[in-house]
Amino acid sequence: MWQRAARVLRRLPQVVQFVLVGGAAATTHLLTVALWVGLAQVPPLIANVLAFFTSFGVSYGGHAWLTFADAHARGWRAALRYFLVASVSFAANELLYALALRWLPWHYLASLLAVLLLVAVGTFISAKFWAFRAAGAA
Repeated sequence: MWQRAARVLRRLPQVVQFVLVGGAAATTHLLTVALWVGLAQVPPLIANVLAFFTSFGVSYGGHAWLTFADAHARGWRAALRYFLVASVSFAANELLYALALRWLPWHYLASLLAVLLLVAVGTFISAKFWAFRAAGAA
């Protein structure tokens, strides 16, 4: 069953794969923030940092295995590059999230979702053309 699902997922367009993996990582991120804030009373910006590290594993694994699998860019080099991309994306995320929390009258999770979607575009471009670029590719 898993092999069949994997074959179906691998036939999808790359952007759709990115959205699916990103959606799983974003869901992990949102749920982690909600749990830290709701159960442990951690401030949202701190919970967001904790959620970044939790969702990174989902994001890297999904993109290495599915979205950018054709590049065969895996291992420490790709992981480090993707961590740098994700860290820069997260810095933008945290800045925009802080601004949204300060200036928008939205629920903290709605603000976070909007920021995650906005930052995802830059993450895709950076991941595709740098982090998961195969070694030796121009």
